[in-house]
Amino acid sequence: MIELRLDVEDLADTRFVISPLAETALSLRVWLLPHYYVLQLPWLRSAAGALGDLDIRLLLALVGTHRAVPDFLTARPDDPLPDFAAELDRVRRVPPDKVASDIRVALQGRPTPAVLAEELDRPARLRDRLAELLAAYWDAVLAAQWPRIRGVLEADLLYRAQRLARGGARLLFADLHPTIRWRDGMLRLDLSYPHTELRIPITGRGLVLMPAVFLRTPGLPLNVDEPPVVSYPARGIATVWETAPPTRPGVLTDLIGRPKATLLACLDGPTSTTDLARRLGVTPGAVSQHLAVLRDAGLVTRSRAGRSVLYARTPLGDRLLHPS
Repeated sequence: MIELRLDVEDLADTRFVISPLAETALSLRVWLLPHYYVLQLPWLRSAAGALGDLDIRLLLALVGTHRAVPDFLTARPDDPLPDFAAELDRVRRVPPDKVASDIRVALQGRPTPAVLAEELDRPARLRDRLAELLAAYWDAVLAAQWPRIRGVLEADLLYRAQRLARGGARLLFADLHPTIRWRDGMLRLDLSYPHTELRIPITGRGLVLMPAVFLRTPGLPLNVDEPPVVSYPARGIATVWETAPPTRPGVLTDLIGRPKATLLACLDGPTSTTDLARRLGVTPGAVSQHLAVLRDAGLVTRSRAGRSVLYARTPLGDRLLHPS
């Protein structure tokens, strides 16, 4: 059990971030534990073909099969919506001693893989080599996927912000994850790592929440002195790689036409125009035209989250789609 103690000021300073670097590091575990990351298997199949002859053994050695990730690769971003290049530049500025220390902590007493042991005594060189490998890995298997991943993450941020506005911390944390509970100013996480019993005061540092798609259970920095950030699985992970449209809406098709009815059925959660176009195999322009009609009819709403404009069904749209 890990407990994070928040006072009123900490709650007021609670905010959300998205980290493409953290997603990149977390995705490495999928290669080692595909049976565990079932929802991410469509990405893994695609990535295996896109990887080509890029050797990622050094990257995989960082995470191992025990799923711990060095803190310098999942550090709290300064910007709530940073780009990958900016985060990678920050990695290149991490002090060499911290690189070596974070890696040793992440190994959690296990033997150092041979490919990593050869480099760990020269942490500055290791850091620079890791940055180069991460850049190549990102370009090969994640850069093209990032817009759809970011769309799901930004939809999660919008949902959480609405929960916080409607019901405060209690409602925000109620469905963040089954292992997370909020009570009496304390956020409790039922995690077996990095510590079995730990109480962390947040006072003055602010709590940051970070949704991720390459994650199954919440996580915290391994070093308790790191700025506090709780990573958690984003809502709608399975939809990131979903390509087939949903089942034909039936009688609703006769009322508003198949394209609009199908779009309405896709909007189970806030979704971007780009993601809808990808899932339905049409152009973003066509999607925008149909969404404009649905919005004018009061069937969908539009909200901005970061760089994306997200659409969602209204209660009227829900009733039309599910009359019962």
